[in-house]
Amino acid sequence: MGLRLGPPPTSATVRRHAVVESPIGPLALVEQAGALVALSVEGARQGPVPTSFGARDDSLLPDVRAQLGEYFAGRLQEFDADIVLHGTPFQVRVWNALAQIPYGTTGTYGQVARAIGAPRAAQAVGAANGRNPVSLLVPCHRIIGANGRLTGYAGGMERKEYLLRLEGALL
Repeated sequence: MGLRLGPPPTSATVRRHAVVESPIGPLALVEQAGALVALSVEGARQGPVPTSFGARDDSLLPDVRAQLGEYFAGRLQEFDADIVLHGTPFQVRVWNALAQIPYGTTGTYGQVARAIGAPRAAQAVGAANGRNPVSLLVPCHRIIGANGRLTGYAGGMERKEYLLRLEGALL
């Protein structure tokens, strides 16, 4: 998967979005210059599709849409998409570390903090995790509490549990 830091969006940035139906609800895929820059779940903390997602065009990102279908069917464990992340350097480090958590496994905020060389930054990792613009593909749902319990998820705990069960991370 190609994760890279993109330039900050400007008022001239053209974005478009597609909506994909999924078992966890409609997903908005946001495209900019051919790359995926956001994926959000309807009803998640960010609410309805923001106007910043641009015009709707459901023909966008056909490879990502197909991969999501395969993922939800249980036939895909690793996404292959060009993703451009817009965030602080710290957030991007966290999101890159999240992308390294394998399908079917989980990690903790503390483990991610140690992985990025900031062992005392578990709370900051949690904040960056909550601002992940590309959920599912950058698997923030794979983060659980240090005590092994499920922790918050912008898409809601029921969705997080569904995703972890789909991946076999919860028995």
